[in-house]
Amino acid sequence: MKKRKRPFDFLSGQDILDSVADGVFTVDEEYRITSYNRAAEQITGFTREEAIGSLCHEIFKANICQNSCALRRTFLTGDNLIDIPVEILRKDSKPVPISVSTAILKDGNGVQVGGVESFRDLSEIQHLKQQLKQATMPLEQVGLDSSLAHIGKLLPDIAASDVTVLITGPSGTGKGLLAETIHKLSPRKEGPFVTLSCAALPESLLEAELFGHEKGAFTDAKTGRPGRILGAEGGTLFLDEIGDIPLSIQVKLLRFIQDREYEPLGSSQPKKADVRILTATNVDLRQKVEEGTFREDLFYRINVVSIELPSLNERKEDIPALVYRFIRKFNARYDKEVKGFSDETLKTLLAYDYQGNIRELENAIEHAFVLCKSPLIEPRHLPARFIEGAGHGGALAASYENNEVLKIKEALRASGGNKNLAAQSLGMHRATLWRKMRRYKINK
Repeated sequence: MKKRKRPFDFLSGQDILDSVADGVFTVDEEYRITSYNRAAEQITGFTREEAIGSLCHEIFKANICQNSCALRRTFLTGDNLIDIPVEILRKDSKPVPISVSTAILKDGNGVQVGGVESFRDLSEIQHLKQQLKQATMPLEQVGLDSSLAHIGKLLPDIAASDVTVLITGPSGTGKGLLAETIHKLSPRKEGPFVTLSCAALPESLLEAELFGHEKGAFTDAKTGRPGRILGAEGGTLFLDEIGDIPLSIQVKLLRFIQDREYEPLGSSQPKKADVRILTATNVDLRQKVEEGTFREDLFYRINVVSIELPSLNERKEDIPALVYRFIRKFNARYDKEVKGFSDETLKTLLAYDYQGNIRELENAIEHAFVLCKSPLIEPRHLPARFIEGAGHGGALAASYENNEVLKIKEALRASGGNKNLAAQSLGMHRATLWRKMRRYKINK
């Protein structure tokens, strides 16, 4: 009876190699490539035809080829190597992190005829590790504000609790970034992080967007729709510009914070939600409470923990860390390899008066990325307004500080040394006044 062939009897050695997810190639004893699988083609960008017959270092251009070749070590010692971290250059010169494993290749008689190397692309793993690293960085390490080191130390404890947090400071100081950092450090990090700007929508739409609505709740509501609260279930809801929320919605928000219950627009059936609330504002909520435009009970509910972020002009020592953070961000977005910035660029950035705070700095670095073709950002890559102010930036800064000192001293004199009243007359937070007094060495 004729022996029946099994399906894999029709497969060649190359077919088997091509079915392997890892890159695999073999070399003879002169390090010339003798076989090359499909995964190797995909990872390196070189075709099998280009690779076979070439010396392996001509294809891989790895950072260990010259002095620490893994195959050479295996040839010399006879030992297999497993998961050695290596960086190679693809055909398009893009660096790729891989891990390699090597072994001796023998013929049917056990005679050494070459070597075999398998390798795995680690690009995605490294990307995920970097994301995790950034998600768990302390506040000062992500470049948010190294001058608030005490907040950086307290941040893990703030994140670990489920209390509401009020983040204050001028527009563009990084309040949203801080809220997201708190979420990523919290036990809710696997849940959603949902943002809603309370200043971006009219009252009727804001209520529906926050709590959701039922079918027929208002004109054109042909179907029901869940709100941001439901979307943040198990995670964090960040309410930006909380000072602009209308009084009618403040009552419903207060109920939700107290009882974790809410009613979608057009419904009388309460719903429960497991959501942490973080808020932010660039206005003085105490003043709004006094004016009657913000509920006092809601203010105390959202102000269990308060964090103030000063303007960028008050903490220019943070600019280098922030710029490096933006460089990492835009390198990934634009697939570039900008390494940093020149000394002249740093001087230019430090001399500038940031009316738009961190947001303006970030926009300037993104502008530089469009123009920069070199490893370092130079002053010429920055927006023109930065260059125009660079020549007399030091004199402007000194003049600004002198005027500010005079204003603070006059406010303290007029208030009889009462810092709370002086801060109100200057239009700044009490903590900001304390910080400026320490900075300028102003006594009562």
